[in-house]
Amino acid sequence: MMRLRRILPLLCMLLAMIADAAADLAEGLDKLKSSNFKHKAEAVTLVADSGDARGAQILQALLDGRLYIRRADQLVVIVADNAATTELLDAATGAALGTAAKSDLKKIAINNQMRLGLRASLARLSLGDPDPDARLAAVHALIAAPSEQTQVMLRDAQKTETDERVKRAMAVVAALADFDDESPAARLAAVETVRGSMLGEVRNRLATLVEENADGSPVEPDAAVRAAAGAAIRDIDAARARYEFIETLFFGLSLGFVLVLAATGLAITFGVMGVINMAHGELMMLGAYTVYVVQQLMPNHLEWSIAVAIPLAFIVAGLVGILIERGVVRFLYGRPLETLLATFGISLFLQQTVRSIFSPLNRAVATPEWMSGQVVISDALALTANRLYIIVFSVLVFAALLALLRFTPLGLQVRAVAQNRAMARAMGVRAGWIDAMTFGLGSGVAGLAGVALSQLTNVGPNLGQAYIIDSFMVVVFGGVGNLWGTLVAGLGLGIANKFLEPYSGAVLAKILVLVFIILFIQKRPRGLFPQRGRSAEA
Repeated sequence: MMRLRRILPLLCMLLAMIADAAADLAEGLDKLKSSNFKHKAEAVTLVADSGDARGAQILQALLDGRLYIRRADQLVVIVADNAATTELLDAATGAALGTAAKSDLKKIAINNQMRLGLRASLARLSLGDPDPDARLAAVHALIAAPSEQTQVMLRDAQKTETDERVKRAMAVVAALADFDDESPAARLAAVETVRGSMLGEVRNRLATLVEENADGSPVEPDAAVRAAAGAAIRDIDAARARYEFIETLFFGLSLGFVLVLAATGLAITFGVMGVINMAHGELMMLGAYTVYVVQQLMPNHLEWSIAVAIPLAFIVAGLVGILIERGVVRFLYGRPLETLLATFGISLFLQQTVRSIFSPLNRAVATPEWMSGQVVISDALALTANRLYIIVFSVLVFAALLALLRFTPLGLQVRAVAQNRAMARAMGVRAGWIDAMTFGLGSGVAGLAGVALSQLTNVGPNLGQAYIIDSFMVVVFGGVGNLWGTLVAGLGLGIANKFLEPYSGAVLAKILVLVFIILFIQKRPRGLFPQRGRSAEA
């Protein structure tokens, strides 16, 4: 009996809270029917503060334009989709109401000011989310409305927050409201709190403190606050410059590794056989189209498509390369001009074949979910996941090639033929077979480069043309037939391109790099890492 007496008041209190939440929610839904935007704004506040679990769903539907009034009975409903015939949910209870035509519904309109309020309200509701990233996103969403109410709410949430990133963001956003405080001490404390934050809104708000009015007087009357704001801006700008450098370096590395992957197969072919293969870009194109075909054949398993496409692209491009070598190139050894023209003709043939099969239009290749998104380092730096995976993939392919050439009988014979073809033949090496396998290996690596490119650009018949010239530049600059030279040259040219682009533009950056390579080759004709062996010196 005593236990029942203790529980009964708690039950009564809980029922009262539920009743109050339901009453606030009902009042808010009723006000949403008004055509007055002021009343609708009050309705948003009532729904958000009701504590009802359906409040976030209702506000999100309103923000998405999916909240309607059913004309027949003036019931507020949530539209589940945007088709001509829609499925309805009762906004108040969440119960399914069947379907209705759009003509039977009246959309609840909102304006831009309400959208800001809705985002702020949804952010407040998300502060209790168990996922720290969701809470962090909610805090950042509140920057647009740094009101006194937001300030109090964030400081209360700070007391129970366990994630340090979220707690720091809460402190920063709460401090923004103090920028308008009448007390200089409060404004100075706010500046010190936000110091070091990389959020764009923080930088903008600090800038207002050091600006001047039309008459030349400072916007911020207190000299100490102005000095602190100026120092904070300098710290933020210095940190942003460092992050921009890291971001540019990352994009340069990702471009460099793509060039390394594209040029490695060419370096193997050119170094061993001395063949200028103008169809190398089209072999990359075949690798990219392999990814497209695999995704068309397994549309329900896109997450596995890349894993399936990698070996297939290597095999497809490798077999085509062997056919080119056996069918054309082997009859033209020692005749470089004829070989160049023949492989150029093959490149045109492959392009037209692809146009006939897949049409001249570019084909979109989906990026698997595990390769999508960004790796967030800070508020000012995020690295794209697909480029990170391409860097790792390129490193693995490069390491595998080094291991193959260094530790396998095929690699030993390839190196022997590359260094002295006549002596290798005298030792019993089947140079013709090695030529075919080398051409196939280089072509297969080109197919792997196409797999990487399919995740960065559109797949089309002209895909390889954009990289063939760069691939030749990498091979010549690094040293013909030297994989380490290809690695250094590819990374160097990729990074140089990305650092030049902000100042000169993409086209002029490529021209400057080309001019540099021409001047470099004039002084060092055999590249950074010249090939060793008697045939190299011949």
